[in-house]
Amino acid sequence: MSDNQHHDDRHNDDEHHEHAHGDHAHGEHAHHDHAHGEHAARPGNRLRKELPAEVPAPAPGAGQRPVPRPDGSLSGRQRLVKGLWPPRLTRPQLIVALLLFGLGFGLAVQVASNSDTDSALRGARQEDLVRILDELDSRTQRLEDERQGLEKQRSELQSSSDQAAEARKQTAEKELQLGILAGTVAAQGPGITMTIEDTKGTVQSDMLLDTIQELRAAGAEAIQVNGVRVVANTYFADAGKSVSVDGNKINAPYRFKVIGKPQDLEPALNIPGGVVQTLEKEQATVSVAQSGKIVVDALRQAKQPDYARSSSQ
Repeated sequence: MSDNQHHDDRHNDDEHHEHAHGDHAHGEHAHHDHAHGEHAARPGNRLRKELPAEVPAPAPGAGQRPVPRPDGSLSGRQRLVKGLWPPRLTRPQLIVALLLFGLGFGLAVQVASNSDTDSALRGARQEDLVRILDELDSRTQRLEDERQGLEKQRSELQSSSDQAAEARKQTAEKELQLGILAGTVAAQGPGITMTIEDTKGTVQSDMLLDTIQELRAAGAEAIQVNGVRVVANTYFADAGKSVSVDGNKINAPYRFKVIGKPQDLEPALNIPGGVVQTLEKEQATVSVAQSGKIVVDALRQAKQPDYARSSSQ
């Protein structure tokens, strides 16, 4: 046998050996898989059978959503994220949030402004600080002067208002007094009543006029005769057996209502040679009575003067 033939036979034996070894290894691997399958299928290994299949972890990436578990449950981190986003705000919570934001913004602006002012004052020169203080003092003095001026004006207004109210009050009182004298308003007060009985018809108008003059001289303020108000321009005239007062005919008995001081009026009528004695000589009967309240309610129409005007206009 030649060397080449011997070498070829040896090479063939090696190839056969390697092939057989490969088949043996493959057989062992198949046997191992079969054994592993049988071992996994055994009912005794329950822990391995009950565990869920492994889920590969997701690769990290921006915006990747969490993968839920096979049984549908969420992990603690997933529940936290789901509870916080998206946010669910009620209307009151939103209003409170906006208010808090506005308050915080205002405080920040105030703090920044104060900081700027403090920084500006800290960086100012001494001359500038003195000038600022002088300006503040001047402004304070001006405000104080303005306050005093306003208080003075208020006092003047109050005083003038009080004066105006007092003037109006005095004017009203004076109007009443003039109304009483003019006979345009009713009056009441202490006084006397006098009644003249003239059964003979001997009492004349001049006797009644003398009675009025005597009462006025004694301080009479309001007089009324038989329902006719006696004023400054009142006149008496004879009308047959009766008397006319300002054109109004009155008959006996003549009743006088007089307001004034009773202690002055009655003695003035009873003086010797006075009104009472004169009327009694004419056979008239005169009676005088004092009273604490006499009402004079006969009124006269106010007459507008033709020529006289108030000098205050």
